Amino acid sequence: MKVLLYSHSFAPNIGGVETYVMSLARGLATDETQVVVATETPNVQPGDALLPFEVVRRPGLMRLCRLIAESDIVHLAGPCLGPLLMSLLLRKPAIVEHHGYQACCPNGLLLHKPDLSICDGHFLKTRYDQCFRCEATRLNVIGSLKSVLFTAIRKKLCGTAAQNVMVSHHVAKRLELVRSRVIYHGVAHCQVEPGHTGGIVTFGYIGRMVAEKGLPVLITAAEKLKAQNYEFRLHIIGDGPERSSLEQRCAEAGLSDRVTFTGTLTGAHLSAAVRRIDALVVPSICEETAGLAAMEQMMRGRTVLAADVGGLRDIMDGAGARFTPGDPVHLAQCMRELIKHPVLLRELGVRARERAQKMFRAERMAAEHREVYIQILAAAH
Repeated sequence: MKVLLYSHSFAPNIGGVETYVMSLARGLATDETQVVVATETPNVQPGDALLPFEVVRRPGLMRLCRLIAESDIVHLAGPCLGPLLMSLLLRKPAIVEHHGYQACCPNGLLLHKPDLSICDGHFLKTRYDQCFRCEATRLNVIGSLKSVLFTAIRKKLCGTAAQNVMVSHHVAKRLELVRSRVIYHGVAHCQVEPGHTGGIVTFGYIGRMVAEKGLPVLITAAEKLKAQNYEFRLHIIGDGPERSSLEQRCAEAGLSDRVTFTGTLTGAHLSAAVRRIDALVVPSICEETAGLAAMEQMMRGRTVLAADVGGLRDIMDGAGARFTPGDPVHLAQCMRELIKHPVLLRELGVRARERAQKMFRAERMAAEHREVYIQILAAAH
């Protein structure tokens, strides 16, 4: 079986989709399954030759057509219009993995702008004027019209896919697409790392610093804990357009001795920083589709404190602590409980590890995808 795995973005870029594609490609590549990853990310990496699969960067139209024609299965990391249309024309079974809401929302986030409130599904309710106004906050008139139109095309083409794979039950409910199946992300198995052993509790955030991630909510919660004279530390790992304003706010609030901005970390530096975290905070104000960072920390046996929104509910399912999204008072209350009761940190970490081992192993993810491929090819014959 020959599988073409297409992802617009891939390593060395850093992000949830890039991590997922690398993990899935590694898991699928066996003697029985030949895997090719095609991506628009340029710059051939020295490590490409060491991977158990071929990486084709910036393939161009004709090369991409040949790759699709030579494949038994075309697996798309997101509803990519070009490859999806080519697969349809070449009569190749296409699988679309939905890591976002691009098939039902022009901005892909289900986040209404400029007020950053959660959208109740204007596009699927045919309120296209609302979608146009939302997109007009960041695009011109022509750009907004094209964004809404392309969303309609993506949804239509996804209806022709052999399978629409959803990364959580929440995503499946929101997209309302035919031939849907939920397959959770998988993360590498690792040994349990020592949890909180005493001293000051350290909270952490890992990810991009963008508006929808709700970092101002976390900073406000930290301000409230400081005002109540609670000792804690907060490590914010990652980068993005919101970083400078967040750093300035922490400095003005006198939090510089408690809050550390590490910037983007990889490899051993990331591992070392993560080991210092007792509890991961996921303060998103948008409907996260799954929460790969949360899964990774659950596998390490870490407590996760997440906004009670979107696919995070699927992932946590009682194996962590949740707070009302966008509510810094509730978040501060939850953080305070963990500071006051370190035993709770350890108990939640154990439960998180148990759930991660059962639901989020990379081997399980690859096996379920391979099962889908086999079923589709069997039906085709």
